[in-house]
Amino acid sequence: MAQITVINSSLETQREIQVPEEIFGVPYRQDIIHEAVLCYAANQRLGTHSTKRRDEVSGSGKKLWKQKHTGRARMGEVRSPLWYHGGIVFGPKPRDYSYAIPRKVRRNAMRSLLAERLRRGALKVIDGLTIEGAKTKAFATKFAPFVEAHKTVLFVDERVAPEVIRASRNVPGVKTTGLDEINVYDLARYEMVVFTERALLKLAEVLKP
Repeated sequence: MAQITVINSSLETQREIQVPEEIFGVPYRQDIIHEAVLCYAANQRLGTHSTKRRDEVSGSGKKLWKQKHTGRARMGEVRSPLWYHGGIVFGPKPRDYSYAIPRKVRRNAMRSLLAERLRRGALKVIDGLTIEGAKTKAFATKFAPFVEAHKTVLFVDERVAPEVIRASRNVPGVKTTGLDEINVYDLARYEMVVFTERALLKLAEVLKP
């Protein structure tokens, strides 16, 4: 078992908790983290881009001039891709970019990323994620030691209170998310990740091999 220090919003030590070594002691696997991040990014794409092909643009299909003896290059219809307002050759059409990777790979990627963050000191555990009133100033003041020391901070709770979401969404570089929405992309993107104690223990149960 590995030990993690639980702190409060003022960075004062509260207690030590035990976490599984098979989750927070695994080696760093950049390959599977990369694969999981690519999968997540691809699944977020809407795929609604579209261009018009030759048969979809407006214009007549009549041959512009006869084939020979004009001194001009041979040409068919005005919808040719060679002409302004002509059709697009091999342009993008709506498609689905999403794909799936094995659940085992996703979980191994998250274990590897959590373990590496813990080793680098980029993962902190706090005793709670609560504020008085849904005010941005209250959030920025209480969690200033985290927000001011890092460009981007991800706060993770088992279930984020509505007032915390409203108070934090105007703080630059800060995101609050519930445990059911945590993903490898966010864990890799933010400079510092701050878990609540109950969120980290719950995640450890889910990721346990």
